[in-house]
Amino acid sequence: MRDVQSEPDVRNVPIDKVGISGLSWPIQVLDRAQGTQETVASVSLSVFLPRDYRGTHMSRFVEVLSAQEKQVTFHNMEGLLTSLAARLNANEAHAEFSFPYFITKTAPVSGAKGRVRYDVRFSATLKDGVFDLITELTAPIQTLCPCSKEISEFGAHNQRAHAKIAARMDSFMWVEELAEIADKCASAPIYSLLKREDEKAVTELAYTTPRFVEDSVRELALAMEHENRITWYMVSVASHESIHNHDAFASVERSKI
Repeated sequence: MRDVQSEPDVRNVPIDKVGISGLSWPIQVLDRAQGTQETVASVSLSVFLPRDYRGTHMSRFVEVLSAQEKQVTFHNMEGLLTSLAARLNANEAHAEFSFPYFITKTAPVSGAKGRVRYDVRFSATLKDGVFDLITELTAPIQTLCPCSKEISEFGAHNQRAHAKIAARMDSFMWVEELAEIADKCASAPIYSLLKREDEKAVTELAYTTPRFVEDSVRELALAMEHENRITWYMVSVASHESIHNHDAFASVERSKI
C-alpha cells in the first residue's frame, strides 16, 4: 500500500509541530492525600517534521500513548516523549496534558469538607535529547479591592479571581503545594462548601486582607523565589471585577538560573 505521508516534499519548509490535539484520554495522577486520582485529560502530541517529509503518521501518536502506563507524572513524561520521538523518527517531540484536578478543602470554622476544582497542565518537550517540563496550575481565589475599602463607608468590592502558576522544577512538587501557595497570596481562599459561620470567617478574612492583583502577583512571585525546587516561573492573577465590565490582571516571569 502506498505510504503517502513518507513521500518527499520539495517546498523546503520544515514544520515546527505536527500531530494530534484535543484527544480526551483517561489518566491517573499523583494525589497527596489519596495516593492517586483518576481524571480525564485533553491531550496534544506533536513532533518536528523535517522539510523533506510530506507528512507524519497520526495513528502512531495514539499507539505510543496507548502503550504508555496510565499514570502521568513528573517522573514519566520524559519516557513518553522518548518513545514518541523514536516511533516517529523525530529529534523533537512535544506533549501537553490538560486536566481538572480536585482537592478536598476544609471550611475554616465548621470543618465541612468539599472538593474544589483546579486546572492543571503538563507541557513537556524533548529536543535533541534534552527534556523540559512546565507544570501549570490555575487556582480559584478571592480578591478584595484595597482602594474600595479605603474610600467606602461600608464594605468593599470583592470577587472571585484566578491565580496561575507555571513553573519548571528540578525536583517533584505536589499539585497541592502549588494550590496552597495560591491561597496564601489571595485575600481569601475559595471553598465549595461553607456554613454560615464559615462565610463570616471567609468574608472577614478577605476584608482584613485587601489585595490588588498587583499585590497578589507579587506575593506569588516572592513565594516562587523562596521555593528552592523551582528554577523558572511565570505567575499571574486575573480578577473578575464585580463592579467593572472588565477583568484586572498582572503577571511576572522570572528565571532563577
